[in-house]
Amino acid sequence: MEFWLLYLGTGAFAGFLAGLLGVGGGLVIVPALVFIFTAQGFPAAHIMHFALGTSLASIMFTSVSSLRAHHAHGAVEWRVVRGISPGIVAGTLLGTLVAAQLSTHFLKVFFIVFIYYVAAQMLLNIKPKPSRQIPGLAGLFGVGGVIGGVSSLVGIGGGTLSVPFMTWCNIKMHQAIGTSAAIGFPIAAAGALGFILNGLGVAGLPAYSWGFVALPALAGLVVASVLTAPFGARAAHRLPVAKLKKIFAALLLVLGTRMLVSL
Repeated sequence: MEFWLLYLGTGAFAGFLAGLLGVGGGLVIVPALVFIFTAQGFPAAHIMHFALGTSLASIMFTSVSSLRAHHAHGAVEWRVVRGISPGIVAGTLLGTLVAAQLSTHFLKVFFIVFIYYVAAQMLLNIKPKPSRQIPGLAGLFGVGGVIGGVSSLVGIGGGTLSVPFMTWCNIKMHQAIGTSAAIGFPIAAAGALGFILNGLGVAGLPAYSWGFVALPALAGLVVASVLTAPFGARAAHRLPVAKLKKIFAALLLVLGTRMLVSL
């Protein structure tokens, strides 16, 4: 029962953050699942694979709930979503294939470095200046490939990469956050599929798992996150997001340091 409560609590918090900040709940879900799966006795060699796969599978549901709320506010640039999605899918699938060959230790180190990078970016308010326009289809495919590939290695919906990119391309912040929520769906769907397929042939996985996706954890995360993501999306249009990002950055530093100590 305590593990179910942890899944629900993690999902509720991550869903709200996904809607509020457009950065994806994966930055919270992945380290939380690493701690929970470790306590549950999951195979040590595949702790991170399960955390990444389950996180992406949950974001697939969260992003739908979040993007609907942002779309209702007219904050989704669908032309960008359509243009970048092919590259997103290709990069994410390739990323899951690479991740399946990497050790849990390497993936943990990569995630820690990434989470520190995101925290520093938020604390120092580092953002690109709006100095160009959205590139053509070839450019969007390349950018989508990079965003999808990195996102699959850290189990996120891509907002920490797609929001700065769109800001650089003269898309207003609220539209960038809303569009990022929509982009999160192809990342999460392709990522979940990739981790499922790459985990199907692995022996000794826990019961009630589908490849590298832990189904009980997925159910708990989804039930809670789908309910809270719309509240976060609505709050994004009313709350001081810049100040909240600094608080979130401090949380990321704590989570990253906790994972670093666990190494």
